[in-house]
Amino acid sequence: MAIADNDPFAQFKAAQREGWALFVPLEAYTTPAAARLVDFARVQRGERVLDVACGTGVVAVTAARAGAQAKGLDLSPVLLARARWNADTAGVAIEFTEGDVEALPYPDASFDAVLSQYGHMFAPRPDVAVAEMLRVLKPGGRIAFSTWPPELFIGRMFSLVGRYLPPPPGVPPVTLWGDPNVVRERLGDKVVELAFEREAMYVPALSPQHVRESFETTAAPVVRLVQSLKDDPTRLARFRSELEVLIASYTRGNLVRQQYLLSRAIKRP
Repeated sequence: MAIADNDPFAQFKAAQREGWALFVPLEAYTTPAAARLVDFARVQRGERVLDVACGTGVVAVTAARAGAQAKGLDLSPVLLARARWNADTAGVAIEFTEGDVEALPYPDASFDAVLSQYGHMFAPRPDVAVAEMLRVLKPGGRIAFSTWPPELFIGRMFSLVGRYLPPPPGVPPVTLWGDPNVVRERLGDKVVELAFEREAMYVPALSPQHVRESFETTAAPVVRLVQSLKDDPTRLARFRSELEVLIASYTRGNLVRQQYLLSRAIKRP
């Protein structure tokens, strides 16, 4: 089972699995960022690479095309089906597994690099996710991931969603993963040579309303919020208005600028 029966966050994870199954249309926007992450992680030919919370597999496929021996893991069987199609289309062999970042089904020290693009940050227990990602990483191997800073567009959108639909008790905001100080604290003394960079992706936007509609049908937190407000049209209209104002503030020339944080570290030998 991808989610353990005794997992205290089993219901929360099941809702994530259902919501993120709608993500596929956003794949094209994350594809260039996947290449940037693979480059930032210094993936080399022949290395064993794990793409955690891999979604449609764009990072794993990119690493495999660079010559790595890639594997991918995700909660969503729908996204894994798309990931397998992507790998087959690209002509690369990748093992994709349905699974949970908080209970990775791999032996200790299995990988030269463990990567995650906007994925592992949704694990409800960051300490457990970090421990698992570092457990399967060999000493001297690299952990690298992309996340959304809290003060920029996607981070602010998640904060807006959280005001209307707070996470379960004990689940920290996902945007904390976009704060270098928090990343430094969570990785702690188990890593060395921690490094950060900022990048941006640009998403076509005919109007803020178009972008808002897209999020409502593809981004799990927004999908769940809209579903929760279906019987409260006044609050739903207010949320939509606030989101459109936020989108507009990051839109120039029919492009929404979505800045993200890249983090990389080496597991202490």
